[in-house]
Amino acid sequence: MSGPSAQPAVSGPSAQPAVSGPSAEPTVLEIADLRVGFPGAVAVAGVDLTVRRGEVVALVGESGSGKTMIARSVLGLLPATATATGSVELAGTQVVGADEAALEALRGSRAAMVFQEPQTALNPVRTVGWQLVEALRAHRPIPRSAARARAVELLELVGIPEPERRLRSYPHQLSGGQKQRVVIALALSGEPDLLLADEPTTALDVTVQAQILTLLRDLRDRLGVAVLLVTHNMGVVAELADRVVVLHRGRVVERRAVPELFARPATDYTRDLLASVPALPEQRRDAPDPEFGEDALLTLEAISVVYPAKRGRPAFRAVHDVSLAVRPGEVVGLVGESGSGKTTIGRAAVGLVPVTAGRVLLDGRDLASLGRAELRAARRGLAVVHQDPAASLDPRFTVGESIAEPLLVHRAPAAPARIAALLESVRLPAAYAARRPGELSGGQRQRVALARALALAPRLVIADEPTSALDVSVQADVLALFDDLRRELGFACLFVSHDLGVVDRVSDRVAVLRDGEVLELGAPGEVFVDPRHEYTRALVDAVPRVPARATS
Repeated sequence: MSGPSAQPAVSGPSAQPAVSGPSAEPTVLEIADLRVGFPGAVAVAGVDLTVRRGEVVALVGESGSGKTMIARSVLGLLPATATATGSVELAGTQVVGADEAALEALRGSRAAMVFQEPQTALNPVRTVGWQLVEALRAHRPIPRSAARARAVELLELVGIPEPERRLRSYPHQLSGGQKQRVVIALALSGEPDLLLADEPTTALDVTVQAQILTLLRDLRDRLGVAVLLVTHNMGVVAELADRVVVLHRGRVVERRAVPELFARPATDYTRDLLASVPALPEQRRDAPDPEFGEDALLTLEAISVVYPAKRGRPAFRAVHDVSLAVRPGEVVGLVGESGSGKTTIGRAAVGLVPVTAGRVLLDGRDLASLGRAELRAARRGLAVVHQDPAASLDPRFTVGESIAEPLLVHRAPAAPARIAALLESVRLPAAYAARRPGELSGGQRQRVALARALALAPRLVIADEPTSALDVSVQADVLALFDDLRRELGFACLFVSHDLGVVDRVSDRVAVLRDGEVLELGAPGEVFVDPRHEYTRALVDAVPRVPARATS
C-alpha cells in the first residue's frame, strides 16, 4: 500500500467535535486557531483542540503532520526559529506569548511531558531518588526528607517494585519499562493537570508497552489526569484514547470518538492510516510450500553467547544453545522482549559478537575458523539494516557518499551510475545522491539505509528493528519495498522486531525467544494463532488490537 499523501477533504462528521465520555469534566487544555510556522514552512495551520479532566485525546498522523509541534506549544517549548499565533490555554493560563517566568510556573505543575525514549530523559549519572527529589523540590519548598518520602510514594504509584531500594538505582540498572515508569513518576511530581505523552511506548517491547498503557489508564481513572497522547500506533489509540484527532500537513482532517473513528472513518486519509497497520492473523494459516533452496545459507549450531564480567557486573548469558537455519531467500523473524537475545543472535550471525559455544556457519563454513582475508570476503555477502537510519547514516556525508562507502571499503566500483541505480532500486530519485540525511524524511532515510545495505548485493541481510522508528503508513511503504527487493534480489534475512504484526507481514518462519533460548519456531500463521508456549500466548495477548472496521 502506498502511504497517505494527498490532502484529504474534510467532510461530514470529521468537521464536528465528537461528544466524549468525560464531557462534563472541566477543560484542562483549550487550543484555538493555533498556527506554528518556520521560515518558509507551516507546521500547524489553524488547529482547534480541547482536552478535559480525566480524558485521553490522541493526536495521530504521519511525520510532519504537526503532532509534536502542537504538544510542544502547550509548554512553550517550540524551537527558537518557530513563531506561534492563536490561543493555547492551559488550566486557564494563556501560553502563546507568555514570558519565560510564566511558562516555568506552568511546566511540571500544570502540564508535564512523558518522552518517547526514557533513557535520554533521565540523567545517567544521578540516582532515581536524586532526580525525583530534585524535581519535587523544584516545584515547592519542602524538606529533603519529605521529598524523599514523596519520591517513594511516586514510585509506588507507578508500580515500581521495592521503591525504597530503587531510589538508590541508576537508570542503567533498570529495565526499559521501569525507566519509563520513572519518567512518568517525574512527570507526576508536580501534580500536573495534563500529561503530554509523546510516543510513550514506541521504544518498548509489546508486553512492557501493555503495562505502560495499563498504568496511564489507571492514572487517568484514579487521579483524573488528562492525557494528550502523540502516537503513530493506532493499536495504542484503540487501547487508551477516548477521542482521536487526525492531522495531515498541520491541519485537522478528522476528529471523532475512538469507537466511531475505527468503525466509520470519514476521510480517505484516515482509512489509509488504518489500512497500513500490520495486524496479526485471526485464523491459523498453513505454511506455504518453501520456494527456497534446501541447503542452509546461515546455520547456527547450538550457539551460546556469554558477555564477560565487567566493572563489577557479573557475567551475563545472552544466548543459550540456540540452533537455527536460514535458507537462501528465506526471512526468519526473531521476536521476544528486551534481553531475549534477538539482537545478539543477529550480531553473532555476522561475526560481530563471538560465540562462547557452538558454531556459526555461512555456506557451511565456520566463521570462527576464517582468517582475516577470508572473513572480509565472507562479510561482503552480509549486510545490516539498523533501527534508526538517522543514527546509522553519517550526517556529514551526502546520500551518495553513504551508499558508496561499503563499495569503497570492499574495493568495488562506486561510479555515480551505480549509486543512481541503487537509489532507483529503493524508489528514490537519483538526484537524492547530492542531499544529506538531515534533508530527508524518516522513511526516505530508511530507504537510503536499505540502498546502502544492498550495495554489495548481499545474500544475507540482518534487519534489526528496521521499521520501529517509522510512522505506520511509512512503515507500510518500507515493508512493501522490502518484499519487492527480496523478490527481485533473492537475499535471505534475519528480521529482528518486537512488533509481531510486522514479523507476521514479512517472515516465512518466526522464532520466539526468551532469556536467550528459542521457545518455539514455525510459520507465523501457526505460531501467532495457535502458540504452543504460554509465553508466546502472553506476547500475542499483549499486542494492542485495532478494531475491525464496519463494512457499511
